[in-house]
Amino acid sequence: MDQGEPLIQLTGVEVRHHEHVVLSDIHLKVRQGELVYLVGRTGSGKSSLLRTLYGDLSLRSGNGRVCDVNLNKVTSRNVHVLRRKLGMVFQDFGLLEDRSVDDNLLFALNATGWTDSQAKRRRIDEVLAAVGLEHKGYKLPHELSGGEQQRVAIARALLNDPPLLLADEPTGNLDPDTTEDILKLLHALPDQGKSLVMATHDWGSIDQRPGRVWRCQDGVVHDEHA
Repeated sequence: MDQGEPLIQLTGVEVRHHEHVVLSDIHLKVRQGELVYLVGRTGSGKSSLLRTLYGDLSLRSGNGRVCDVNLNKVTSRNVHVLRRKLGMVFQDFGLLEDRSVDDNLLFALNATGWTDSQAKRRRIDEVLAAVGLEHKGYKLPHELSGGEQQRVAIARALLNDPPLLLADEPTGNLDPDTTEDILKLLHALPDQGKSLVMATHDWGSIDQRPGRVWRCQDGVVHDEHA
């Protein structure tokens, strides 16, 4: 993708959930290496906006591109193309409880088209080392702390070396000390040239590492650093 092209570009976008318009007339851009906080009250549309960005909610009004994929043309049949190009981190970790950390990551690699067994093993080792879990690949999720499970989720999001990560309240289920460790991992991503859009209620994290702020309020999104 052209270095000058925004990773996210939304023009006149309307976000819908169950036919209900949640947000309207969205005009936003995110370029490489940017850190963006998505804030707003519960029910203000933060999660719905993120779900639109990763193709879980259809875009039916306005124009949107994410990682050079036209959101207007994303369907259940081709959404995997978009998801290979970005990483997603959720509040509830989203790990498969019946398989080890290694097998969770292997499942994600297989789902995104990796075929070389040696390359898959190398990549799993690399991302676990990046999040400080190089010796935990054999464990099941329930054998890990909440912070460790979220580190696995971040490792999974990094598997395809995406230029963009979307995080929906990634520290919402963590204690304060663990939250700080996870934020350090996430806040380091823009320094590596990756863009991060993170929905959060934690104003302390914004003070810790300033970035742009998108505020969802009264059915619209305000870019407070525009």
